Amino acid sequence: MSEQNRLMRGFATVGVWTLLSRVLGFIRDVLIAGFLGSGPVAEAFLIAFSLPNMFRRFFAEGAFNMAFVPMFSKKVESGEGPLEFARDAFTGLATILIVFTAIAQVFMPALVLLMASGFAADDRLDLATLFGRIAFPYILFISLAALLSGVLNSTGRFVAAAAAPVLLNVLFILAVTLAYYARWDIGLTLAWAVPIAGIAQLALVWSAAARAGYRLVPTIPRLTPELKRLAIIAAPAALAGGVVQINLLVGRNVASWTEGAIAWVNYADRLYQLPLGVVAIAIGVVLLPELSRRLQANDDKGGQDALSRAAEVALILTIPCAIALVVIPLPMISVLFERGQFTSQDAAATALAVAVYGLGLPAFVLQKIFQPIYFAREDTKSPFKFALVSMLVNAGIAVGLWFYLDYIAAALATSLAGWTMAWLLWRYSRKFGPAAELDARFRTRLPRIIAASLMMGAVLYVLQLVLGPLLSTDGWRYAALALLLVTGGASYGLFGRLTGAFKPSELTAALRR
Repeated sequence: MSEQNRLMRGFATVGVWTLLSRVLGFIRDVLIAGFLGSGPVAEAFLIAFSLPNMFRRFFAEGAFNMAFVPMFSKKVESGEGPLEFARDAFTGLATILIVFTAIAQVFMPALVLLMASGFAADDRLDLATLFGRIAFPYILFISLAALLSGVLNSTGRFVAAAAAPVLLNVLFILAVTLAYYARWDIGLTLAWAVPIAGIAQLALVWSAAARAGYRLVPTIPRLTPELKRLAIIAAPAALAGGVVQINLLVGRNVASWTEGAIAWVNYADRLYQLPLGVVAIAIGVVLLPELSRRLQANDDKGGQDALSRAAEVALILTIPCAIALVVIPLPMISVLFERGQFTSQDAAATALAVAVYGLGLPAFVLQKIFQPIYFAREDTKSPFKFALVSMLVNAGIAVGLWFYLDYIAAALATSLAGWTMAWLLWRYSRKFGPAAELDARFRTRLPRIIAASLMMGAVLYVLQLVLGPLLSTDGWRYAALALLLVTGGASYGLFGRLTGAFKPSELTAALRR
């Protein structure tokens, strides 16, 4: 199998499993919205669940893994003790997280207020603290699972790591369903489902890594020269991850001062994360080890081709999704979420946040594409500097415009900060030479992709007006939404072919591989 075919096969594998995970996550949130709406229990659980996930991105997918994967990939390529290095890293990360989890249990009320200061005035604080203490150990299991996923991805094994998130959403759906029929407290049941899901995810990837020859069992922690180097490389990335989390904290805090807004922003986040997860995460997971291998072999041409094809496929899939989120957010939210405790007012508020997030969707994907260039070169300082600028943009807009835009200021700040970060990553990637340059084919096709997406947006706008009565009728709204989305997708395929934005045969071949 050629290197390009292997890369595209990796994209497809991760993308399909991520799609399944995101769809199940969407179903999970639809159930939570139906049973809990945007009330205090829903908001308390969403904040409690956000806490381990926030620090997880700081420790795992962010700082630690972005530094670990290039170093581990090079050891795999050279054969210089990859198993020993992975075992030492696994032990060190586990030790740090056990201590951190114990400290978090003590200071949980403060962590909740740090993320949602608006809870201080009501009962949501006590509820979120209880849920948070139950859910927080998830960070230990999921961070170790992320390291094991990095081991698997670096050796070209993508299935188990990509499938692990599916377990989380399956267990959440089972928990909500069981709680409803057994008449258990739904919020409390969901909180306990979080660490249980973490254990299940860790078990899955640990078994896969063991079968691949990397049976990682913690030993006595030791600070080896390789771990010292890992810490030096990871430190700027950790700071950059901290800056990103500050952006999230600012947004959550702004939303927490409006009753129900935490839930609205969370459900909006779920909808735009669906295409973001499928495309950006799939490409980011596969691209980092691929670039690391190519740069280790001094293959600049191969690196440029990998980067350009990843960017091209990502934007072919992402830009039309962004246009759809901006043009038809209300039909999607209303049909998918509006039931039970989730009212039409909730749907309208959530749809507005979806449209604003949609403006930033391509930027979030571009970040996932350009960041691996820096990490593959073991440059974690530059992304940290860019993240600082992004943080200032986010805080200035979210806080400065809250009086005028309410909770929407948080969504707008997220999108504009995303574009700032994406532009900085692209602008300064040129210092890495030809491997970091997008090729002529990409530059030719980008304006055509944008044109085809805008034409599709016009079709969606007109069609939603025509289907308006059906979209609000219980017996027809699912069929009407399906018709709206299918027609939009078909029109994009037609316009894409007419403008030369892409060739369907290329996408089909890539997915088949």
